[in-house]
Amino acid sequence: MSDGGARMTIRTLEGLVERVLGMPGVPRLAVASCAEDFVIQACLAAHERGLAEPIFVGDREQTARVSERLGADLAPFEFHHAPEPAAAVEQCIRLYRAGDAGAIMKGKVSTDVLLRGVLNKETGVPPAGVLSHVGVFGAPGQDRLMILTDAGINISPNLQRKADIVRNALAVARALGISAPRVAMLAATEKVIYPAMPATLDAQMVARMGEQGEFGDAQVAGPFALDLAVSARAVECKGVDNPVAGRADILVAPDIESGNILYKALTSMMNVDMAGIVAGSRVPIVLPSRGDTDRTKFFSIALATLMAAAAGNSVCAGQNDSGQTVSGQIASGQTASDQTASGGRET
Repeated sequence: MSDGGARMTIRTLEGLVERVLGMPGVPRLAVASCAEDFVIQACLAAHERGLAEPIFVGDREQTARVSERLGADLAPFEFHHAPEPAAAVEQCIRLYRAGDAGAIMKGKVSTDVLLRGVLNKETGVPPAGVLSHVGVFGAPGQDRLMILTDAGINISPNLQRKADIVRNALAVARALGISAPRVAMLAATEKVIYPAMPATLDAQMVARMGEQGEFGDAQVAGPFALDLAVSARAVECKGVDNPVAGRADILVAPDIESGNILYKALTSMMNVDMAGIVAGSRVPIVLPSRGDTDRTKFFSIALATLMAAAAGNSVCAGQNDSGQTVSGQIASGQTASDQTASGGRET
């Protein structure tokens, strides 16, 4: 799969879907612990739109119950029976390593179990870098997409880890066609208050790394309070002259608590659609929160597909057909295991 759509900036999540639909091929998506309503609904919607070909991996009986409740026909799809979450993750990774899947999706499995499987030195995915969660959402009241990181993996990242988190977010921004991305290192204030507020010093140091060219053409600023990063009114009131102020493309939270709270404030209180993936891995991983809607999970599949194409990691339907259909597996009863140390947790 290659993106023939040049570098046109994607401005909405539906625009993201349209971009992916313009790419050749339909990538294969391995879904770990698939027996969850919104996961199945999102996967079926992605299949119907031509975004992805799901490979369902999970408990046979649970999957049958959920699909029956939803009135969903999973018979045409490949299925692998793996009753335990860790085993489902391992099977998804095997599919990727065998060249049978180009992306992985988190279903009814905790983030730490998923990441332990991905990062297993013997059976996981060979590392490409530091993993981080990247969320993409439509900026409220504006015709553009924004990025929030890290709301789901790194609990309390140190300075170097924050720089890696920025790099991962920039890779996503550039895949979205955002040129010279503007990055705001968030804190509670624009002043460096150390040692009482160490996040302010980290933000300043990452911004200085940006000034020294560590992040290419990206403009990095901080520490910024959230209002200064996104509000023209706050910029005027505070009298700040900075190209990132009021116009940030990427919001980098100082820790997982603030990132997760902001993520859920957007999705739960403002009903903002979001797309969320794990960046920094060789395989794009759809990483929704348990409370995310089928729409968010659907858009997350689209984002993972885009990143798979950007990485040249696009195993498409029809290239490898080694599994059985859901109906065959359920009827026959056949059966087909450290980032968490740095912060993977269920979100």
